[in-house]
Amino acid sequence: MGDLVQAELRKTTTTTLWWALLIPTVLIALGGGLLSGLLGQSIVEVFSSSEAEQLSDALGVTPDQWKFSLLGIGRTINLATMFPLIFGAMAIANEVGTRTITTTFLTAPSRVHAMAAKLMVYALWGAIYGLAIIGFVALGIVLTSNSGQMPDAGGWAMLALVCVLSSILMTMFGVGLGALIPNSAGVIVLLIMYFLVIENALQFGLRLSGVPETAVGFLPNGSVDGLTGSVAVDLFLADAGVVPEEGVYWLRVVAGAGGAQAWWLSGLIFLAWVAAAFGGGWARMTQKDIT
Repeated sequence: MGDLVQAELRKTTTTTLWWALLIPTVLIALGGGLLSGLLGQSIVEVFSSSEAEQLSDALGVTPDQWKFSLLGIGRTINLATMFPLIFGAMAIANEVGTRTITTTFLTAPSRVHAMAAKLMVYALWGAIYGLAIIGFVALGIVLTSNSGQMPDAGGWAMLALVCVLSSILMTMFGVGLGALIPNSAGVIVLLIMYFLVIENALQFGLRLSGVPETAVGFLPNGSVDGLTGSVAVDLFLADAGVVPEEGVYWLRVVAGAGGAQAWWLSGLIFLAWVAAAFGGGWARMTQKDIT
């Protein structure tokens, strides 16, 4: 297995794909962090005005307790993890397209060993992307807001944990779908369309049809967004004082966790989607004819 893992690492590090996708990843993370910090600071300044004093008194909090930047952090992480998703989708789909998968399967002790090596290497890449995302988001927040808009050390640690976990799971989901649909262009278009368009339209339709809001949290995008968004909202509420139930709902929507379960349950739900995608792709690759 050690040789197979080294071979998979060479396949990723000797091509330009890993850094070509890492560049837009960190740019979106940094841009989202900058925007989140600016908006959070601006909102606090608005609520700190004399016109908003009555609202502040009614809620029983002072505006500097409202860390709105946290909601932007959740949204930014969700958007930035689209790139490790695409990176993972290319793991097998690209090899099938270039037919290098033949060499991979013929030189490995078994296809199970080859797939396991890919799993380990791309999980590592998912973690690397996740660390880059949270690092640049944090940089953006630091540059555009004061300490009152930032979580404490424990909050940053929790955000880093779910960011890395989300990135790993998104990468693994991409690997599974790439094996299940071994066409590079096709699987990338499908994933982008689903995560950015199709599921959002589906969520809107479910809400209009009166389906319970929690159903959204069981969809792939709804569950992985809930993993990070729920943590962002929990951290916000920990310092925000009394927030009406309706207000909590809209906070979750803004953070990308509308209808989502608790962060750990959202993670388990998306893990089930990852297992289904990876299991289906694994089954297809073990039965695929090679030439």
